[in-house]
Amino acid sequence: MLKYRLISALILIPAVIAALLWLPPVGFAITTLIVCMLAAWEWGQLSGFASRSQRIWLAALCGLLLAVMLFTLPEYHQSANVHIIDGVLWASLAWWVAALLLVLSYPRSAAVWRKSRVLRLIFGLLTIVPFFWGMVVLRNWHYDTNHYTGAIWLLYVMVLVWGADSGAYVFGKMFGKHKLAPKVSPGKTWQGFLGGLLTSAAIAWIFGFSAHLNTSPSVLLICSIAAALASVLGDLTESMFKREAGIKDSGNLIPGHGGILDRIDSLTAAVPVFVCLLFLLFRAL
Repeated sequence: MLKYRLISALILIPAVIAALLWLPPVGFAITTLIVCMLAAWEWGQLSGFASRSQRIWLAALCGLLLAVMLFTLPEYHQSANVHIIDGVLWASLAWWVAALLLVLSYPRSAAVWRKSRVLRLIFGLLTIVPFFWGMVVLRNWHYDTNHYTGAIWLLYVMVLVWGADSGAYVFGKMFGKHKLAPKVSPGKTWQGFLGGLLTSAAIAWIFGFSAHLNTSPSVLLICSIAAALASVLGDLTESMFKREAGIKDSGNLIPGHGGILDRIDSLTAAVPVFVCLLFLLFRAL
């Protein structure tokens, strides 16, 4: 298992960085759309769709929705100042607040959505669609003047999330005693959670003072900590749905790592929250 995890990571990490740096806007958007379709395929299982054909339709409809939005909205790659994109990002912020309440009150909260496929599909829509637009908007920020500005910002968010995850793992292994959410994810501890936040804060501080940004370090720190918190929530939320569905992994598309959702669950929350706060709330870029 460890061998497959390492091989997959050695392939995926360079591929992600290459896509960030070298794909043109439309190419990057289409690649992200495909990832979202695969995530929708896996979400079908979390929503109670066991049939392969039903999940294929679900993935196709998700791809169609994103494609229609992508190719009909004006100047989608220029900024987040398009009303429908604004709405999607604000809706994401509201969804993750609601998801926090669902996680905190689990398993009691499951009584509300356990038997409702429609609700679980709505939850999936609120997870996947804002993630797509957060990725596209951030990657293509100021693309006309500098092809790499958005790529650096998006790579920063990814490093922030990976750093939080790694910090949580190390601190949890070394000091973990008190469970963070035992009914949702028994392996997570408060010590690991705090270690992940400290790691994220350190990454934000280093990036803020070394990258010569137009954004103030304090705003960057606030947005970064919020994104790190959201990343933990994204992980816990997917764990909650998987636990209710009685599955360990969302899929098996990535050898040694599980499914697409297992790899991007933290990013589905962190990316849109970061973009919403930085672009829409603080208007720092």
